[in-house]
Amino acid sequence: MAEAAGFTIGAEASCSDGVCGKVSRMILDPVALTVTHLVIEPKHRGKSGRLVPVHLVENTTGHIRLRCTIADFDKLDPAEETDLVEGADYEGGYGQAEAVQGYGGVGGMGIGGSASGMGIGMGLGHSRPVVVQDVVPLGEVDVQRGERVHALDGEIGRVQGFLVDPADDHVTHVLLQEGHVWGHKNVAIPISAVTGVDEGIRLNLTKKQLEDLPPV
Repeated sequence: MAEAAGFTIGAEASCSDGVCGKVSRMILDPVALTVTHLVIEPKHRGKSGRLVPVHLVENTTGHIRLRCTIADFDKLDPAEETDLVEGADYEGGYGQAEAVQGYGGVGGMGIGGSASGMGIGMGLGHSRPVVVQDVVPLGEVDVQRGERVHALDGEIGRVQGFLVDPADDHVTHVLLQEGHVWGHKNVAIPISAVTGVDEGIRLNLTKKQLEDLPPV
């Protein structure tokens, strides 16, 4: 098997002709446990993030390299959509607009949904707020940096990224973010220990069993 590719949320991404942005989240098939897309936010503010199919991502660790030009990257499907919230009685205050979920409508790593969204028409006299919604393909889930990882006996850290087999894009390990309960020891958790990806990543191991895993 080829060396696993490390997909890290927050990693810089480059096209063949220059830097295009950073990885902000990842899209997974929760049944096959494969990575299907990386969401890359452009380096220029005001431009929408893009859904990058994983077949455009080269086998790399740390830095993400794409098999396309910046012009091709800009033509990929947007990772966010904007909408007016129907039926909202908005009079310029915060808190009345909720993010419209991605395809399927279940948020927080639920099937086909995302928990994030941000109003962009607030305080400007709009009768209805405009919101930005994360796009997640139907039947898939998104994972953002900081998603909680739960052992059998409690939370043990937050997601930093994944190790992926480049032959079939299957996730082999979950990477924990630095600064979890074991200090700065980097730990890769075998995907065989994952029992679910709803409301965080859930494992069939205890904290003690995870502590005994070798460092990466």
